[in-house]
Amino acid sequence: MSILSNYRNAVEIPVPSNMQAVVLAGRGFENLAVKEVPVPDVRSNQILARVDAAGVCTSIIKLVAQGEDHPYINGWDMASWPVILGDEGSVTLVKIGENLKAKYRCGQRFAVQPAVNADPICNRERYRDNAAGMHKCAVGHTLPGHLAQYMLIQEEVLKGNCLLPLPDDGMPYFAVSMSEPVSCIFSAQERNYHLIKDGPFSSRKPVLGMLHGGVTVVIGAGAMGRIHVELALRAVPSVIVVADLQQERLDRTVKTLGPKAQAKGVKLVCVTPDKLHNTVRIVSNGKGADDVILAVGIRPVQQDALQLLGHGGVANLFGGLPKGQHMLELDALAVHYREIKVVGSSGGDPSDMVASLNAIASGVLDAGSYVAAVGSLDNAIKVLNMIKEGKMDGKAILYPHIKSMPLQPVEYWSSKMEDNLLNEHLE
Repeated sequence: MSILSNYRNAVEIPVPSNMQAVVLAGRGFENLAVKEVPVPDVRSNQILARVDAAGVCTSIIKLVAQGEDHPYINGWDMASWPVILGDEGSVTLVKIGENLKAKYRCGQRFAVQPAVNADPICNRERYRDNAAGMHKCAVGHTLPGHLAQYMLIQEEVLKGNCLLPLPDDGMPYFAVSMSEPVSCIFSAQERNYHLIKDGPFSSRKPVLGMLHGGVTVVIGAGAMGRIHVELALRAVPSVIVVADLQQERLDRTVKTLGPKAQAKGVKLVCVTPDKLHNTVRIVSNGKGADDVILAVGIRPVQQDALQLLGHGGVANLFGGLPKGQHMLELDALAVHYREIKVVGSSGGDPSDMVASLNAIASGVLDAGSYVAAVGSLDNAIKVLNMIKEGKMDGKAILYPHIKSMPLQPVEYWSSKMEDNLLNEHLE
């Protein structure tokens, strides 16, 4: 049996007493470390999972910056009880609590929705005011995260229905990990809606998503912007206009998504911001955009983009603005007479995660196109610094059980590439 085959047969692999994990012990990067910690004990209503792949999310930077003031931390003293980071990953069950053995078994694979719609059950005394008023908690915050070799699935995750089976047990580990960022885009695009009438006397019907046959604009051609473009193709707008300052990103959008857009009969136009308004005017015959996705969190860009909207158009503020720079002016006459709408969202829920898993497993979305680097767990802090500095255009996938290796940039990542890496570097 090969190393990889033995690894996949998790039932026969013993669990060690210690593990490597990315731990935050307070506000600031100086309190962030990759270190050896005990593997958690499993109580009767908990599960221990092996983490097979983990993504490094931009939201971790916000958590590190805010520390105990982060709403999902809510006063938790991280110096006394450090938290294990990581809200994206793919897991395999390796130990089942006594009360859960009838429902789960070792070797099963799952994804975990990190935004848990349940109030804290464990360690309530560690939160501010004993977690009074909390209706949500989060994996990779006060609930153990994926940036570790093993991850405790606590009662909150199960209560929130956030342990999600895979549509295909053969899904690559990286693809399962990618389902979380993709789920945020599923959630966001369902916030867009259009009121449709079949005739002058028919009732208005709200239709979720991009307008079929309409003009969609995506501002920002980084990895999340490109995922927006790929998922927007489901609605088959007539045109998708993509804008970005970096020509390299626009070229990559054309290369990776141009053939798919063409196959669906959707015109894909990529332009720099100075040409955006005129391009939208031309492709819409002067009517303006039906859907605008703001995949960048820059205030002047978001403010300017509101002018692109045509009658009934929807602006989706997907990219969050930094606190202190988050106020936009809204033209009330445009809301009244042009019936424009401004929407937003923050993350997804289990249904969005299921939709993203299904989309990746079925090939609706090619997760490998959005992987920018791979490596071992000890690269996590380096990746976070690269994200801060704008040097990571895509997702870094870390494999917690491989031997230490330098971060490896990739243009594309596949199941075969993952297998080769694991065969060569698994410990």
